[in-house]
Amino acid sequence: MNTGPRSAPAAPQDDQPAPARPAHPDQAHPAEDARPVAGSRRARTPRRRWPWWAELPAMVAVGLLVALIVKTCLFQVFTIPSGSMENTLRIGDRVAVNKAVSLFGWKPKAGEPVVFKDPGGWLPPQAPADGLASGVVGDALSFIGLLPPKGDNYLVKRVIATGGQSVQCSGSTLRVDGRPVTEPYLHPGDDSCAGLDFGPVTVPSGYVWVEGDHRSDSADSRYHREGPGGGAVPVANVVGPASAVVWPLNHVDWFGWTGI
Repeated sequence: MNTGPRSAPAAPQDDQPAPARPAHPDQAHPAEDARPVAGSRRARTPRRRWPWWAELPAMVAVGLLVALIVKTCLFQVFTIPSGSMENTLRIGDRVAVNKAVSLFGWKPKAGEPVVFKDPGGWLPPQAPADGLASGVVGDALSFIGLLPPKGDNYLVKRVIATGGQSVQCSGSTLRVDGRPVTEPYLHPGDDSCAGLDFGPVTVPSGYVWVEGDHRSDSADSRYHREGPGGGAVPVANVVGPASAVVWPLNHVDWFGWTGI
Protein backbone atom coordinates (compact mmCIF):
# COMPACT_ATOMS: atom_id res chain seq x y z
CA MET A 1 0.00 0.00 0.00
CA ASN A 2 1.44 3.28 -1.03
CA THR A 3 1.25 5.80 1.83
CA GLY A 4 3.02 8.66 0.04
CA PRO A 5 1.29 11.86 -0.87
CA ARG A 6 -1.36 11.54 -3.45
CA SER A 7 -1.51 13.73 -6.47
CA ALA A 8 -4.68 15.66 -7.10
CA PRO A 9 -6.49 14.37 -10.08
CA ALA A 10 -5.74 16.49 -13.10
CA ALA A 11 -8.49 18.72 -14.39
CA PRO A 12 -9.95 17.54 -17.61
CA GLN A 13 -8.37 19.29 -20.57
CA ASP A 14 -10.57 20.81 -23.23
CA ASP A 15 -9.15 20.58 -26.65
CA GLN A 16 -11.18 23.63 -27.84
CA PRO A 17 -9.83 27.12 -26.89
CA ALA A 18 -12.16 29.39 -24.97
CA PRO A 19 -13.85 32.06 -27.11
CA ALA A 20 -12.20 35.50 -26.89
CA ARG A 21 -14.22 38.10 -24.98
CA PRO A 22 -14.70 41.51 -26.55
CA ALA A 23 -12.42 44.19 -25.09
CA HIS A 24 -15.23 46.76 -24.97
CA PRO A 25 -19.02 46.54 -25.29
CA ASP A 26 -18.90 48.90 -28.27
CA GLN A 27 -16.71 46.41 -30.09
CA ALA A 28 -19.07 43.50 -29.55
CA HIS A 29 -20.78 43.94 -32.89
CA PRO A 30 -18.45 45.87 -35.20
CA ALA A 31 -20.56 45.00 -38.18
CA GLU A 32 -23.56 46.69 -36.61
CA ASP A 33 -21.59 49.88 -35.90
CA ALA A 34 -20.97 50.32 -39.60
CA ARG A 35 -24.66 50.49 -40.32
CA PRO A 36 -26.15 53.98 -40.77
CA VAL A 37 -28.27 55.07 -37.81
CA ALA A 38 -31.90 55.42 -38.71
CA GLY A 39 -32.97 59.03 -39.05
CA SER A 40 -29.42 60.44 -39.21
CA ARG A 41 -28.86 63.47 -41.47
CA ARG A 42 -26.67 63.29 -44.47
CA ALA A 43 -23.62 65.55 -44.57
CA ARG A 44 -24.52 68.90 -46.08
CA THR A 45 -22.71 70.04 -49.14
CA PRO A 46 -20.84 73.36 -48.62
CA ARG A 47 -22.69 76.45 -49.79
CA ARG A 48 -21.48 77.91 -52.99
CA ARG A 49 -19.70 81.25 -52.46
CA TRP A 50 -20.40 84.24 -54.62
CA PRO A 51 -17.63 85.47 -56.90
CA TRP A 52 -15.64 88.45 -55.60
CA TRP A 53 -17.17 90.82 -58.11
CA ALA A 54 -20.61 90.05 -56.64
CA GLU A 55 -19.52 90.09 -52.98
CA LEU A 56 -17.71 93.44 -53.21
CA PRO A 57 -20.78 95.60 -54.00
CA ALA A 58 -22.73 93.83 -51.26
CA MET A 59 -19.99 94.52 -48.72
CA VAL A 60 -19.81 98.16 -49.78
CA ALA A 61 -23.59 98.52 -49.46
CA VAL A 62 -23.56 97.00 -45.95
CA GLY A 63 -20.68 99.29 -44.94
CA LEU A 64 -22.52 102.38 -46.17
CA LEU A 65 -25.67 101.30 -44.35
CA VAL A 66 -23.74 100.87 -41.11
CA ALA A 67 -22.10 104.29 -41.58
CA LEU A 68 -25.52 105.88 -42.12
CA ILE A 69 -26.90 104.27 -38.95
CA VAL A 70 -23.87 105.43 -36.95
CA LYS A 71 -24.22 108.99 -38.29
CA THR A 72 -27.96 109.12 -37.66
CA CYS A 73 -28.12 107.54 -34.20
CA LEU A 74 -24.64 107.39 -32.65
CA PHE A 75 -21.88 109.74 -33.79
CA GLN A 76 -21.43 112.43 -36.40
CA VAL A 77 -18.18 114.12 -37.40
CA PHE A 78 -17.80 117.89 -37.78
CA THR A 79 -14.84 120.05 -38.83
CA ILE A 80 -13.58 122.93 -36.69
CA PRO A 81 -13.32 125.95 -39.05
CA SER A 82 -11.98 128.62 -36.66
CA GLY A 83 -9.85 129.18 -33.59
CA SER A 84 -12.73 130.19 -31.30
CA MET A 85 -12.34 127.02 -29.18
CA GLU A 86 -8.53 126.94 -28.96
CA ASN A 87 -6.69 125.33 -27.39
CA THR A 88 -9.34 122.72 -26.65
CA LEU A 89 -10.17 122.40 -30.34
CA ARG A 90 -7.96 123.59 -33.17
CA ILE A 91 -8.61 124.66 -36.74
CA GLY A 92 -9.10 121.61 -38.95
CA ASP A 93 -9.84 119.19 -36.10
CA ARG A 94 -12.48 116.55 -36.81
CA VAL A 95 -14.78 116.28 -33.82
CA ALA A 96 -17.09 113.34 -33.11
CA VAL A 97 -20.42 114.42 -31.65
CA ASN A 98 -22.32 111.95 -29.52
CA LYS A 99 -25.90 111.87 -30.82
CA ALA A 100 -26.90 108.73 -28.94
CA VAL A 101 -27.16 110.52 -25.57
CA SER A 102 -30.16 112.48 -26.84
CA LEU A 103 -32.04 109.20 -27.13
CA PHE A 104 -31.68 108.80 -23.36
CA GLY A 105 -32.88 112.26 -22.37
CA TRP A 106 -29.59 114.17 -22.39
CA LYS A 107 -29.83 117.96 -22.09
CA PRO A 108 -26.96 120.44 -22.43
CA LYS A 109 -25.23 121.30 -19.16
CA ALA A 110 -22.87 124.09 -18.19
CA GLY A 111 -19.27 123.24 -19.03
CA GLU A 112 -20.00 120.97 -21.98
CA PRO A 113 -18.64 121.75 -25.47
CA VAL A 114 -21.54 121.28 -27.89
CA VAL A 115 -22.13 121.46 -31.63
CA PHE A 116 -25.22 123.36 -32.75
CA LYS A 117 -26.83 124.57 -35.94
CA ASP A 118 -26.42 128.27 -36.68
CA PRO A 119 -29.53 129.93 -35.22
CA GLY A 120 -29.21 132.62 -37.90
CA GLY A 121 -26.57 135.21 -38.74
CA TRP A 122 -23.74 133.74 -36.67
CA LEU A 123 -21.72 132.49 -39.65
CA PRO A 124 -20.63 134.30 -42.81
CA PRO A 125 -21.58 132.77 -46.19
CA GLN A 126 -19.73 129.50 -46.70
CA ALA A 127 -17.35 129.05 -49.62
CA PRO A 128 -18.37 126.29 -52.06
CA ALA A 129 -16.69 122.96 -51.47
CA ASP A 130 -14.01 121.70 -53.81
CA GLY A 131 -12.15 118.46 -54.41
CA LEU A 132 -13.66 115.29 -52.94
CA ALA A 133 -16.26 117.26 -50.99
CA SER A 134 -17.86 118.65 -54.15
CA GLY A 135 -20.34 117.09 -56.54
CA VAL A 136 -22.36 113.92 -56.21
CA VAL A 137 -19.59 112.02 -54.41
CA GLY A 138 -19.32 114.74 -51.77
CA ASP A 139 -23.09 114.79 -51.32
CA ALA A 140 -23.15 111.03 -50.80
CA LEU A 141 -20.23 111.00 -48.34
CA SER A 142 -21.76 113.88 -46.44
CA PHE A 143 -25.14 112.13 -46.31
CA ILE A 144 -23.71 109.02 -44.68
CA GLY A 145 -21.49 111.00 -42.31
CA LEU A 146 -18.04 110.33 -43.77
CA LEU A 147 -17.68 114.05 -44.56
CA PRO A 148 -19.01 117.06 -42.61
CA PRO A 149 -22.55 118.17 -43.54
CA LYS A 150 -22.97 120.05 -46.80
CA GLY A 151 -23.27 123.80 -46.22
CA ASP A 152 -21.57 123.20 -42.85
CA ASN A 153 -23.48 125.89 -40.94
CA TYR A 154 -22.69 124.35 -37.57
CA LEU A 155 -20.69 125.83 -34.70
CA VAL A 156 -19.03 124.47 -31.59
CA LYS A 157 -18.97 126.42 -28.32
CA ARG A 158 -19.01 125.68 -24.61
CA VAL A 159 -22.25 125.88 -22.63
CA ILE A 160 -21.97 128.55 -19.94
CA ALA A 161 -25.54 128.71 -18.66
CA THR A 162 -28.87 127.00 -19.33
CA GLY A 163 -32.52 128.10 -19.34
CA GLY A 164 -33.55 130.11 -16.28
CA GLN A 165 -30.00 130.96 -15.19
CA SER A 166 -28.52 134.45 -15.22
CA VAL A 167 -25.07 135.14 -16.66
CA GLN A 168 -22.89 138.22 -16.48
CA CYS A 169 -19.25 139.19 -16.93
CA SER A 170 -17.42 142.09 -15.34
CA GLY A 171 -13.72 142.86 -15.34
CA SER A 172 -12.28 139.36 -15.67
CA THR A 173 -14.91 137.40 -13.73
CA LEU A 174 -17.75 135.39 -15.22
CA ARG A 175 -20.71 134.78 -12.93
CA VAL A 176 -23.67 132.43 -13.30
CA ASP A 177 -26.52 133.04 -10.87
CA GLY A 178 -24.19 135.40 -9.03
CA ARG A 179 -21.47 132.80 -8.40
CA PRO A 180 -18.00 133.11 -9.97
CA VAL A 181 -17.16 130.45 -12.57
CA THR A 182 -13.68 128.92 -12.76
CA GLU A 183 -12.64 128.31 -16.38
CA PRO A 184 -9.42 126.27 -16.63
CA TYR A 185 -10.06 125.63 -20.33
CA LEU A 186 -9.57 129.25 -21.42
CA HIS A 187 -6.96 130.04 -24.07
CA PRO A 188 -3.64 131.10 -22.49
CA GLY A 189 -3.62 134.87 -22.03
CA ASP A 190 -7.41 135.20 -22.07
CA ASP A 191 -9.66 135.94 -19.14
CA SER A 192 -13.38 135.18 -18.89
CA CYS A 193 -14.58 138.55 -20.16
CA ALA A 194 -11.81 139.40 -22.68
CA GLY A 195 -12.65 143.11 -22.37
CA LEU A 196 -16.41 142.71 -22.97
CA ASP A 197 -18.57 143.31 -19.91
CA PHE A 198 -22.26 142.41 -20.08
CA GLY A 199 -25.26 141.37 -18.05
CA PRO A 200 -26.78 140.09 -16.05
CA VAL A 201 -28.72 138.29 -18.79
CA THR A 202 -31.38 135.70 -18.00
CA VAL A 203 -31.27 132.75 -20.40
CA PRO A 204 -34.77 131.92 -21.72
CA SER A 205 -36.21 128.48 -21.01
CA GLY A 206 -35.26 126.02 -23.75
CA TYR A 207 -32.07 127.93 -24.62
CA VAL A 208 -28.38 127.80 -23.70
CA TRP A 209 -25.77 130.55 -23.38
CA VAL A 210 -22.56 129.57 -25.20
CA GLU A 211 -19.07 131.06 -25.42
CA GLY A 212 -15.78 130.00 -27.00
CA ASP A 213 -12.74 128.92 -25.00
CA HIS A 214 -10.63 131.42 -26.97
CA ARG A 215 -12.72 134.19 -25.51
CA SER A 216 -10.93 137.04 -27.33
CA ASP A 217 -11.47 135.32 -30.73
CA SER A 218 -15.02 134.04 -30.42
CA ALA A 219 -18.18 135.66 -31.80
CA ASP A 220 -20.54 133.84 -29.44
CA SER A 221 -23.68 134.60 -27.43
CA ARG A 222 -22.12 137.83 -26.14
CA TYR A 223 -22.15 139.31 -29.64
CA HIS A 224 -25.69 138.30 -30.59
CA ARG A 225 -27.69 139.75 -27.71
CA GLU A 226 -29.88 141.69 -30.14
CA GLY A 227 -30.99 138.54 -31.91
CA PRO A 228 -33.66 135.96 -31.05
CA GLY A 229 -33.14 134.51 -27.59
CA GLY A 230 -31.01 137.49 -26.55
CA GLY A 231 -27.89 135.73 -27.80
CA ALA A 232 -28.79 132.32 -26.43
CA VAL A 233 -29.10 129.26 -28.70
CA PRO A 234 -32.25 127.09 -28.85
CA VAL A 235 -31.68 123.65 -27.35
CA ALA A 236 -33.49 122.29 -30.42
CA ASN A 237 -30.51 123.46 -32.51
CA VAL A 238 -27.99 121.50 -30.43
CA VAL A 239 -26.79 118.34 -32.20
CA GLY A 240 -25.02 116.91 -29.15
CA PRO A 241 -21.90 117.10 -26.99
CA ALA A 242 -18.45 117.01 -28.58
CA SER A 243 -17.07 113.72 -27.24
CA ALA A 244 -13.71 113.36 -28.99
CA VAL A 245 -11.22 114.72 -31.48
CA VAL A 246 -10.73 111.93 -34.00
CA TRP A 247 -8.42 113.69 -36.46
CA PRO A 248 -5.57 114.56 -36.84
CA LEU A 249 -3.90 111.71 -35.00
CA ASN A 250 -1.45 113.99 -33.19
CA HIS A 251 -4.37 115.79 -31.54
CA VAL A 252 -6.71 112.89 -30.78
CA ASP A 253 -8.51 113.56 -27.51
CA TRP A 254 -11.44 112.19 -25.52
CA PHE A 255 -13.79 114.48 -23.60
CA GLY A 256 -16.17 111.81 -22.32
CA TRP A 257 -19.55 110.58 -23.51
CA THR A 258 -21.16 113.91 -22.66
CA GLY A 259 -18.18 116.12 -23.42
CA ILE A 260 -16.99 116.83 -19.89
